[in-house]
Amino acid sequence: MIDHKLKSILDVDLFEKGKDEDKFVGHLFYLDYDKASLLVSDAWKHKVHGIPQGSFLLAFYKGESDVHEVLLLRALGQTRLPTDNNVVASMIDYYKQGDDISGRAGSNSESKLDDFTRYEFSFSGLDCRVLGAFYKVGGDVPKEEFGADIENFYSANNYRVYKATGDVLRKVVNQRDGDVIPGNENEFRIGRVRYSSSRRFQSGEDDIDVFISPQDFVGKRTALFGMTRTGKSNTVKKIIEATEEISKKSASSSLPSDSVDSPAFTPSGAPQFKLGQIIFDVNGEYANPNLQDEGTAIYELYSDKVTRYSVMEKDGFKVLKVNFFKDVENGFELIRNYLSQREGSVDYVTNFSAVNLSKPENYSSDQSEKTRYDRKLACYLCCLYRAGFRVPSGLKASFTGSKDINSRVAESGIFPDTKIRIDFEEACTWFEWVWENYEDDFFVKYKDKKGREWADDDLKSLMVFLSTFKKPGKGSQVSGYRKIRATELHSLHTSTSDDSFEVEIPKLLREGNIVIIDLSQGSPIVQTLFSERICKAIFNNAMGRFVKNLPNNFIQFYFEEAHNLFPKKEDKDLSQIYNRLAKEGAKLHLGMTYATQEVSSISSNILKNTQNWFIAHLNNEDELKELRKYYDFSDFISSILRFSAGNDKGFVRMKTYTNPFVVPIQIDKFLADKQL
Repeated sequence: MIDHKLKSILDVDLFEKGKDEDKFVGHLFYLDYDKASLLVSDAWKHKVHGIPQGSFLLAFYKGESDVHEVLLLRALGQTRLPTDNNVVASMIDYYKQGDDISGRAGSNSESKLDDFTRYEFSFSGLDCRVLGAFYKVGGDVPKEEFGADIENFYSANNYRVYKATGDVLRKVVNQRDGDVIPGNENEFRIGRVRYSSSRRFQSGEDDIDVFISPQDFVGKRTALFGMTRTGKSNTVKKIIEATEEISKKSASSSLPSDSVDSPAFTPSGAPQFKLGQIIFDVNGEYANPNLQDEGTAIYELYSDKVTRYSVMEKDGFKVLKVNFFKDVENGFELIRNYLSQREGSVDYVTNFSAVNLSKPENYSSDQSEKTRYDRKLACYLCCLYRAGFRVPSGLKASFTGSKDINSRVAESGIFPDTKIRIDFEEACTWFEWVWENYEDDFFVKYKDKKGREWADDDLKSLMVFLSTFKKPGKGSQVSGYRKIRATELHSLHTSTSDDSFEVEIPKLLREGNIVIIDLSQGSPIVQTLFSERICKAIFNNAMGRFVKNLPNNFIQFYFEEAHNLFPKKEDKDLSQIYNRLAKEGAKLHLGMTYATQEVSSISSNILKNTQNWFIAHLNNEDELKELRKYYDFSDFISSILRFSAGNDKGFVRMKTYTNPFVVPIQIDKFLADKQL
């Protein structure tokens, strides 16, 4: 059980404790539904240890006692006062005279200014955003609520403004929408409030804990943006840790095998079933000890629940491979994806990729359908054989031939029967002869007699790929099967009969385990192929259960270096698996967390469906322009652009699903060897 170290947030009365005269910072002189302007002085700012950009302020109505409302403001930057021109003119005059105008109002400085002038010079204006209002509703025991806007405002002179600190600030930053109770036993500390890179004042004050609700992340979409080495991976590890901790509190250890009406969460806020988590580890930092991050790896913290996969054989990892000869459809899908990325629109390759290798529904009852499918499958497997894929031990090419064809293929009589079961070298010879002689009388008469060709379009496309000739006979030659010879695809094939990873991984996740896919040693094409196949397998598994009215446990996806995997911003293909996860994942209890350097590198279809945001340093205006479109991040644009490599790692602006506004925080360090 994690010690939240959190005093009862609900017991803090903002209307009483927030109005601390020692925290008074100024008076409003302008107010509307969205913005406020605040008059502050040097003395007031110094007394409250400064007003950092982004800090939270509370504006109390000082008139009638029945106005139970406190406006929540965020400090943005300086704004001009009506008297600023006169003050600047006076300052310039004094500078020219060489007089000293330094010192705060009320200080004991030896300024040569008279008290009144020094007092006037100490005032300035502060521009603020109106984030919403705390208010009380109800009867004898009014309930305190928060609204992310204001339904009314009074004249600005009726408000006094105070800086939120201590327990008051803790309550503000842990504010939740809906019925979620801040600081409940299922919440998880992720960091502390941090307003700025400079921490002269803040370093001397108590840390203000910031908590997240795992309910904000499970089944939701979460984005982490920031330059390299700004702490994105550390934040992901904290989210994984929080998700695993709440998974331990699940009400049931396994999913029911039949239809049942079960809520996603119990009344206490714990998930109904254990959560599965899968991490696509492009850099290998989750699956392996990472010396750069002091050896902190997820698999070390949850070694009893983690299954690791790799594209290479190494100790402690299962290998991501498919038996292309037995798991035919999945293997062919990998080949199609590979060719689509490498070959573009080459006509015979496009025809080959369009072949349907799914077994017909009437395969057992329709002999003609069975015969045609067996030939097509055998010819495809011959393509694999010619391309150098290792054939599983004892496997033969099995299909129905023709006595007329068999007798003509080879005088040696190696094809004596209609039912053929031969080695793949002999099968290749059979299909190559058929395609070379496909315009002979036998095939012409067959079409005249049957009203259809002996070979359908799929089989002809396969024979082109196998024989390397685009037309019957020996005319123009193409690469054919050589397109998939000596490629990365061979590293994806195994000749053993183990269960496919596309079957095994969804099963592990349904049992509430953590799966790490180490893609660090794979080429970009291999990374893309595997991530897409695995995501599709999990999505299809979830959709299958959904259609059958079976409950789905929550499964969380984590994508590092997401720009390498996700569709680009201009890509409008909504059928891609990552777009489907973003748009349809919620109903299937599939959540996703993705991290990358640039907001603009991610498809807008995914961004628009993202509920949780963690923004670290972004170093150019193009990215900031993109970020302005979402929530209230426009309030932090200038501070996000500034960055101190030594001091600001893990300094982010966070917006979660149930938190109504962005909170600037310093993310805690993830430590794999800590005691929970």
